[in-house]
Amino acid sequence: MNQPKTDTSIFRTLRFILVETSHPGNVGAAARAIKTMGFGRLVLVRPRFRDVLTQDEAIAFASGAQDILEKAEITDSMDVALGNCQFAAAITARLREFSPPVLTPREFAETVLPDPHIHCALVFGSERYGLPNDVVERCHALINIPANPDYSSLNLAQAIQVLAYECRMALLVRNGNIARDSHIGFHGDPASIEQINGMFDHLETALTAIGFLNPANPKKLMPRLRRLFSRSQLETEEVNILRGIARQIEKHAGPKTN
Repeated sequence: MNQPKTDTSIFRTLRFILVETSHPGNVGAAARAIKTMGFGRLVLVRPRFRDVLTQDEAIAFASGAQDILEKAEITDSMDVALGNCQFAAAITARLREFSPPVLTPREFAETVLPDPHIHCALVFGSERYGLPNDVVERCHALINIPANPDYSSLNLAQAIQVLAYECRMALLVRNGNIARDSHIGFHGDPASIEQINGMFDHLETALTAIGFLNPANPKKLMPRLRRLFSRSQLETEEVNILRGIARQIEKHAGPKTN
């Protein structure tokens, strides 16, 4: 039976990012999971072992996906891992008070991934601690796998396999020209994570200049603003507008006086 052809350019736009992974076997199993679904980009951020990609356990668990391990990237920086990425989703079982919008794996795959112009990332935390809040705040959405509430224990490779499967199915649907409603649409160039983070830094400075934000007692202002804007899917021009507003705020705030 012939398998449906896949759009390899789209399959390359999605990266799987593993943050502070502890066990080499899980890295190998992750490589196997994404290769079986047609994806190929694996990024490790601060893994426990720097030589994890060449360890015997990783190679054994990869089970034929050594090519994914060989071209996998290792970095100490989330900025580098998310470079040139326009949509990132954090996979977590623990919801945060000021979290980005929450999606199921299928909602993410059906509404975000089929756009061939978007570079996307799925971000997975360590086996022991999950994802730290500062990493979650960099993402546009949370993905919660709707597992059995009485036993929702998925290991890292299983979670990756679920997401990779849903993404593959969404892409096959797209290639088959089956119409699906899209809840997230990009009309201009989607803003990169670097552009959005720069905008938030600029906005924070401007709000401080006019006394709206007290750096000594910021409360939850910036996390709330991040959550607000994460629902809007900012485009590059929109980020530029917001930074222009921030510049005008700084200009009219003038120098601080004691």
